Amino acid sequence: MPRVNEAPAPVRIAMWSGPRNISTAMMRAWENRGDTAVWDEPFYACYLDTTGVDHPVDSEVIAAGETDWRRVVERLLGDVPGARSVFFQKHMTHHLLPEIDRGWMDAVVNCFLVRDPREVLASYARMRSTVTVEDVGVPQQAEIFDYVQARCTDTPVVLDARDVLENPRGVLSALCDRVEVEFTERMLAWPPGPRESDGVWAKHWYHSVHRSSGFQPYVPKAHLIPGHLESLALECEPHYRRLWERRLRA
Repeated sequence: MPRVNEAPAPVRIAMWSGPRNISTAMMRAWENRGDTAVWDEPFYACYLDTTGVDHPVDSEVIAAGETDWRRVVERLLGDVPGARSVFFQKHMTHHLLPEIDRGWMDAVVNCFLVRDPREVLASYARMRSTVTVEDVGVPQQAEIFDYVQARCTDTPVVLDARDVLENPRGVLSALCDRVEVEFTERMLAWPPGPRESDGVWAKHWYHSVHRSSGFQPYVPKAHLIPGHLESLALECEPHYRRLWERRLRA
């Protein structure tokens, strides 16, 4: 219980997503609240520097970011930028490399944003010529979910992108209730354009988000998956379905 005149501890939300999801739109929704600081993919520079994988503007990401995961964790658990009461941390699941100690995750509210892997692959294939199951991040997401589940009594929050797009008010209200933050209509619409909080990779990946002013209506895209990626979709499907069955329903 806080002492007299002591501000309550900030709510730290770690949202674990794979690429080509609505994770950046979700970051916009939280940032638009006014009481929330956001951090766009904190471990990205560390991931690129450690693995040496070829990504768009990778040298810029490494130069602009923090490559020591320990220092990233210190910032995730340290003072919230702007002394805000909520700290929304947008994570990519494949950025959490095995050598990163996960004890820090006990101090945040871990949530999971999932999307049909066929829709992820259909989107990813338009941006990059090659893709692996590790790029999609679905197996890593399931593994992180299991780690969090084993350390808490309640089922971690799982959101499905389609549910959010079909009913943003209902799903975001339910999410806020679960993380014990008051819902506000400001989460449903935001001014279009880039943000200072966007990572330096935004110029390559965030074109749609920069044009947006809210969550876009759901449009099925699973049928657009290239045939050669069907085997990857099948590999990801059981992991996705297991989390999807536990998703938060509005």
